[in-house]
Amino acid sequence: MSASPTPTGTDLPDTPVPVLSYSPVVLPVPGRPVDLQVRITAPETGTGLPVLLLSHGHGPSNHLSSLNGYAPLAQRWAALGFVVVQPTHLTSRTLAHLVADAPGAPDFWRSRAEDMSHVLDRLDVIERTVPGLAGRIDPTKIGLAGHSLGGFTASLLLGAGIVDPDTGKTVSVAEPRITAGVLLAAPGRGGDVLNGPMAAQWPIIGAVDFSTMTTPALVVAGEKDDSRHFTDMGPDWHADPYTLAPGPKTLLTLFEAEHGLGGIAGYDAAETTDENPATVAALARLTAAYLRTQLHPGDDAWATATESLTTGPTAVGRVESK
Repeated sequence: MSASPTPTGTDLPDTPVPVLSYSPVVLPVPGRPVDLQVRITAPETGTGLPVLLLSHGHGPSNHLSSLNGYAPLAQRWAALGFVVVQPTHLTSRTLAHLVADAPGAPDFWRSRAEDMSHVLDRLDVIERTVPGLAGRIDPTKIGLAGHSLGGFTASLLLGAGIVDPDTGKTVSVAEPRITAGVLLAAPGRGGDVLNGPMAAQWPIIGAVDFSTMTTPALVVAGEKDDSRHFTDMGPDWHADPYTLAPGPKTLLTLFEAEHGLGGIAGYDAAETTDENPATVAALARLTAAYLRTQLHPGDDAWATATESLTTGPTAVGRVESK
């Protein structure tokens, strides 16, 4: 297979780019109640490809919260030059009948983070397993993205501390091989503001300490993402990983977007309350550009994408950094 350069911020495609999708790659993990299964989505050509880990959320659909979800992002990110790796975490509804009584249920907060470390430990296996992928990954270029509960997982991998409910002590599951991350509609702070009806069912959400989340990250929040099942704080709650974490951090607020950010979890998903394909396309371009600039210092992808998409009368959102 011939090699071709991966896209940069100046040549992000507006026309279809062939990508390859392969699943499941099965990775046995000792002690895990079921094998770790992942989907790989990659560009058809190109070498030296960075890896982008994608942590799914915990929505009401049976299969979007698994390796079978998030195609609107995974396919675009692959077209933009990333090897996207999507694990099925133990929180997935597809596994509920198998792991309901397993240690760590129902939130599996530690397992979700450990899944990503297991993937990085086995990149060589993934390369050998996926047809046409061998020798094309750059294992030193690792990015991370997570949506909703996946954003919670991503925050831990990027360095946020968490109070272990079993010991009461703050622990870290940070993954140093990850260079930068993207938090998509991630949960915010705990304490008194975690006062919605779901807070008692998922208290682990409020156990995160963002003050140690030092890895560079882009926090994406929907302007109308009002998660009243967790808090009465309003959409600003989803900006907390930016507000409460140390720099370098960037906040992208998407205009008119709700928790689905235009429909990133699946094509034509009934649970998407703010369906907007243009928002999804812009979000894919912006997040890919952010990660490319972080993974390749000096690359102008982020500057180019933000100039195009967050300025002027057609801006899809606003950006601030610290």
